[in-house]
Amino acid sequence: MRCVAVCQTTQVARNLWTALVPDVDVEIMVKSRTLSRQLHNDDISVRVADPWRIDSYVKCDVGPTTCVILEDDGQHSVRRPLRAILDAGAVLVYVLTATGAKASSPIDEWRKEFPDVSPISLSHLMKRSLLNALGRSFTRARVKQYQRYFSDANRVLILLHNNPDPDAMASGLALRSLLHRTKATAIIGTFQGMTRPENIRMANLLDISVELLTADSLDNFDRIATVDVQPNYFGKILSHVDLVIDHHPDQTGTSATFSDIRPDYGSASTILTEHLQAIEANISERTATAMLYAIKSDTLFLSRQTNREDLESFTFLYPLANPALVRKMEGSGVTTERLTFVSRAVKAAKIRDRIYSTHIGKAPREDLVAYVADFLLQLDDVKWSIVSGQVGDELIFSVRNSGYSRNAGEFVRMFFQRIGKAGGHRAMAKAVVPIGAFRQQFGNINSSQISALLLTLATEFLTDTSRNE
Repeated sequence: MRCVAVCQTTQVARNLWTALVPDVDVEIMVKSRTLSRQLHNDDISVRVADPWRIDSYVKCDVGPTTCVILEDDGQHSVRRPLRAILDAGAVLVYVLTATGAKASSPIDEWRKEFPDVSPISLSHLMKRSLLNALGRSFTRARVKQYQRYFSDANRVLILLHNNPDPDAMASGLALRSLLHRTKATAIIGTFQGMTRPENIRMANLLDISVELLTADSLDNFDRIATVDVQPNYFGKILSHVDLVIDHHPDQTGTSATFSDIRPDYGSASTILTEHLQAIEANISERTATAMLYAIKSDTLFLSRQTNREDLESFTFLYPLANPALVRKMEGSGVTTERLTFVSRAVKAAKIRDRIYSTHIGKAPREDLVAYVADFLLQLDDVKWSIVSGQVGDELIFSVRNSGYSRNAGEFVRMFFQRIGKAGGHRAMAKAVVPIGAFRQQFGNINSSQISALLLTLATEFLTDTSRNE
């Protein structure tokens, strides 16, 4: 984030610089050359300009994504500089009353003229508080922009990845709420339906309708958004969308009018919780329940790929959700089918140095490979689980880890990206490789040999000291 702070006093300029650097790219604007020299001596980046002139902000490259903080020193009206700031194209604008100063005019008066400008109290000069306030403001502006863009559409598609999981479905509900749409005007859809028992159970318990689509049906929508997935996932079917909200690593070739991609977040539902909070939206019990379960599911109950924002979103949603429904959705985890594939995995396993690698053979669905990988990671002394299975004419690889510093996504990209599709996070990753390409690369090997190969690749990756992070 970039910030321009228009200051009248050295105290406020120094406090803002201390609170924002290095997390934010900050430039201080002052009118007085004397004040500028004082701040230069403190190694503070300063620009001398007239805060009442529009071109002062144009020269600073102020735009919709630039935060502008205007100090109200109690001696000059804030109206003229606010008008210049807004006319220059700024959207994220704050007014700060300086220490010991009386505001030049009551907040209620200038807020009538500038309703989108927010006041900052002195307590916000604490670093974390100020960064949180600016982040919330940036998110609010982003949400309002895409809300306006979608407002004139007759039919909207919220597109999920194939075989959608709790995070995808919950994100679909949340975005529909943010767009002020009903299920008749904002369709939640996918090209391949759900197969995992807990996902079907969630859809039934929360009455989430996910429609099956074809490539031709995309022409029936005026706007398309993707959640928990990016457009290039769909190949040539989808070259551009209007909005992307996702927590997976940013993919090259993604084309969207608006996007919010945060790979350091544990779930897309966390991002959308922040969107809902930023505009102070009312969140229904159904949506809160779906999002709470999604965060819990995608982060293995906040133990995997989790940051402070995931914890805060979970805490925010918990009192709004229905815990009884969450428990019901969680109760569908173990099935006879899944135990069958766990048994196969155990029989074919290769284990060394806390790495558990195995091949489960032919499987009817991809989710069974991921389930076995998650299950095996729960075993004592297992730090990496690497599971493969054949689904149709493709090999699916699911990788999970805990406790190692190495990145699971980097592992699958290193060995499988050249012959298939591969990607993921530090703690979980997936690769999809055509069987023909796999055999050409590694030979026509049987299940036991595949398990051994995966163990060899993992050992090579984890012991390569040149790849220390």
